[in-house]
Amino acid sequence: MARIERALLSVSNKAGIVGLARELREMGVEIISTGGTETKLRSEGIEVIPISEITGFPEMLDGRVKTLHPHIHAALLADRANPEHMQQLKEMGIKPIDLVVVNLYPFAETIAQPGTTLEEAVEQIDIGGVTLIRAAAKNFAGVAVVTNPKRYSSLLLEMRRNNGGLSEETRRSLAAEGFRHTAGYDAAIYAYLSGSFEEFPETLNLVFKKQSMLRYGENPHQRGALYQEVGAPSTALVFAEQLHGKELSFNNVLDTDSAWSLVKEFPRPAVVMIKHNNPCGVAVADRLAEAWRRAYECDEVSAFGSVMALNRPVDEETAELIGSIFVEVVIAPDYQEGARKILQRKEDIRLLCLPLQREPFNLLKDLKRVDGGLLVQDYDAGEDDLSEVGYVGERKPTREQWEDLVFAWKVAKHTRSNAIVLAKGGATVGIGAGQMSRLDSTHIALRKAGGKSRGSVCASDAFFPFPDSVVMAAEAGVEAFIQPGGSMRDEETFEEIRRRGLVMVLTGKRHFRH
Repeated sequence: MARIERALLSVSNKAGIVGLARELREMGVEIISTGGTETKLRSEGIEVIPISEITGFPEMLDGRVKTLHPHIHAALLADRANPEHMQQLKEMGIKPIDLVVVNLYPFAETIAQPGTTLEEAVEQIDIGGVTLIRAAAKNFAGVAVVTNPKRYSSLLLEMRRNNGGLSEETRRSLAAEGFRHTAGYDAAIYAYLSGSFEEFPETLNLVFKKQSMLRYGENPHQRGALYQEVGAPSTALVFAEQLHGKELSFNNVLDTDSAWSLVKEFPRPAVVMIKHNNPCGVAVADRLAEAWRRAYECDEVSAFGSVMALNRPVDEETAELIGSIFVEVVIAPDYQEGARKILQRKEDIRLLCLPLQREPFNLLKDLKRVDGGLLVQDYDAGEDDLSEVGYVGERKPTREQWEDLVFAWKVAKHTRSNAIVLAKGGATVGIGAGQMSRLDSTHIALRKAGGKSRGSVCASDAFFPFPDSVVMAAEAGVEAFIQPGGSMRDEETFEEIRRRGLVMVLTGKRHFRH
């Protein structure tokens, strides 16, 4: 057991620091402190030694230099088992420091705030704190380092049980946590400063901070957790506030992410219903309740147990509709008080609240794990420029058809490939997703639409490899199509469009989603 006799406390996050310092003093531990921490402790009547008394120098450069001094780092780095080290300390009049309690300037929290300037971010780069942590962690054989306020209580408990001592196992655990803390901190700074210079760097340094444990993973026998990427904007899904309901599962988060990403595509009041990571009903309308009804009518069976996203505050009428069926998760920018009370009647429904930010955050990358590595790509985000699309044949879409084509195209972008989306009047009427052939997806979409396919439009996330899907849809009453084009057999498909007098729009852009 290494007994703690002298401690250095210098923290940015001061939660719990007063209680820790008070108990350390009661155990006879001498406390050295700096800046704001020293002021805080003194205001609570706790005796501390100012850092300048140890170094012989005042804190300098607006606090940029205060702990960077041999009298501090020799006191941390001296090997307690090395007589020569201890003799050198004695000759220099340096007393060892046995405990360092440090947490760093809030760099990640600062850059997550909209509008943070480079100068503001740079001022949150901690130098002295990182150096203290690394020095203490390197010498864990004789020094303990604490970077997490959640460890204060267990630290004090062990010290009380062991006459002020800490075991080697505890010191090593704390050292590992310290190096993890500084590694994440440095990686966040690197990611921020290099973001505009290295789109795909040779070494990919990613930092994720655990946000919460999940009920389970994809299946109940799998454990799961949600991590927040350092640098993510404060309007990202991971920051959604849960207002009601039991904890989220892995699949809940995946489906909510899909729903929220899609509902943000629409400027009009919109409702998105997601099942197994695919839309099963999407609609826009002048009123949110009407959008909900029309989205629900697309696939009433699949809507049961779905995740729903709404891009307007939920009103009481819409809340009553949501509450009429079983729903796993609802996410919206806000809830009227009465609407919230209506939805909270259901014990298990999860209610999430998140400010709506339509502009995509393109600095982060889309990551997909493969065996032994990661696939990294840009997010397929942002509005498509449809001002210079191509047309097949003489017919151009009417205004109503064009609005439906654009609507269906947005839904197809968020649907698992092969994706076929049928829409009419600002609502989906049939969706075919995730099939191995586009013909199968078309068959599913038409079957779900039934008679509602007549007069609808069709969006395909990629080209039609053969004209068979177009023929099947046309015979079911589909009147207009939107697709990227680019198949070797395009001309066969185009010939069917011209022969039948239908509309086809060519975007030149594909939206596969695997």
